[in-house]
Amino acid sequence: MATVLVASNRGPVSYVLGEDGELDARRGGGGLVSGLSAISSQDSLWVCAALGEGDREAVRRGIGEPGVRMLDIAPDVYADAYNGIANSVLWFLHHHLYDIPREPVFDAEFRRRWEAYRSYNRAFAEALAAEAEEGAAVLVQDYHLALVPGMLRELRPDLRIAHFTHTPWASPEYLRMLPDDIREELLWGMLGADELGFHTWGWASAFVSGASMDGAAGSAQGLWRSGDPWRGVEHMRHGSEKAHTRVRAYPLGVDADELRALAHRPEVDERLARLREEIGDRRTIVRVDRTELSKNILRGLLAYRELLTTHPEWRDRVVHLASAYPSRQDLESYRQYTTAVARLASEINTEFGTADWQPVLVSVRDDFTRSLAAYRLADVALVNPVRDGMNLVAKEIPVVSEAGCALVLSREAGAYEELREDALTVNPFDVSETAEALHTALSMPPTERAARSERLATAATALPPQRWFLNQLEALRD
Repeated sequence: MATVLVASNRGPVSYVLGEDGELDARRGGGGLVSGLSAISSQDSLWVCAALGEGDREAVRRGIGEPGVRMLDIAPDVYADAYNGIANSVLWFLHHHLYDIPREPVFDAEFRRRWEAYRSYNRAFAEALAAEAEEGAAVLVQDYHLALVPGMLRELRPDLRIAHFTHTPWASPEYLRMLPDDIREELLWGMLGADELGFHTWGWASAFVSGASMDGAAGSAQGLWRSGDPWRGVEHMRHGSEKAHTRVRAYPLGVDADELRALAHRPEVDERLARLREEIGDRRTIVRVDRTELSKNILRGLLAYRELLTTHPEWRDRVVHLASAYPSRQDLESYRQYTTAVARLASEINTEFGTADWQPVLVSVRDDFTRSLAAYRLADVALVNPVRDGMNLVAKEIPVVSEAGCALVLSREAGAYEELREDALTVNPFDVSETAEALHTALSMPPTERAARSERLATAATALPPQRWFLNQLEALRD
């Protein structure tokens, strides 16, 4: 039994099944893994899904890491819940990505998949209920598990339950697209928590507004306590019990020491040397993204092309280093987007390139070593999502950039609230404005660029993962 439990779709370890039948355990990374390291593994348990055949085989053999419980959910249920609902409905909803004349379509097939999403969440709720000590703290992660708090509340009303959403939250108008009963189920699932966390007050406010929009979930109100702004949603639990779910903002930051150590490993030094040889003494514009539809890579490339058109003085003097990690390639819309990114980069190179200058060096593969090397080279960082929960790349590049970088940042990124004072902020849909911001960033005097970069790094490391996690745990226990 555990006193602190974390639930997430992906866990801190995964297993690969070798040809010889042996299982190889591989540790994961990221803010949540770093955050959970702040507490003793003897007191904690991480509940996650078995994502692949290696994970499922580990569960069947009874093999596992201490403090980790994997759930072997039926592959068809998992596929419908993860791809059919979480990534094809909730992700599109919260990021405002729907092509409205054509999408969404909520039909019988959608409701079949929603039942799978419900079953997937129920499996987590039952596992958490079985593993938690009396009065334990449970921290549920992200939109994949939005129904868990409400389900767990019914099973174990003694628990302290938190849910953190790593994406934006849909505006009230977008939320109303959902069928009424599904929207109410989603909100009631979230409101089973004592505490709801978001990266920014903007996303927190969107939740409060949506929950109180039509009276379905209760009445929202903004409150102050001890000088700390927080909001909440009052609602009726179990039909008659008045309850209050607190809503807070926890902007996840960067662990500077860990990131710099990763960026100065020998393999990164080697990759950096090769990139410098390829780039020469030219300036660099760096971006690192997954090929998510929300990341706005195509408009970023269009802005770079417009920069080279309207400011020809930068031709042969700048290189755009773009890392685009393939994401969700089992979804057709993502495969098409990844192909379009590679095609546009090729077109720019054909239009402007010369025998000894390639304007865009794009890597459409998962290559973290190259990304860290690019971070160190960055003169300009381009982060222009159309909508993003946080976007840690905007925080990581200023921490690692060796000469200091100018940050061109979308006002729709969660990081905007913390970094706006020292970034060049843009409307992500305005290609011309972004092109001019790139020109301004490239023209910035080195002393100003270094000073801005230093202040950006200070803001970026204000709430590193361990402190981010402990703040939520302490608030939940308060």
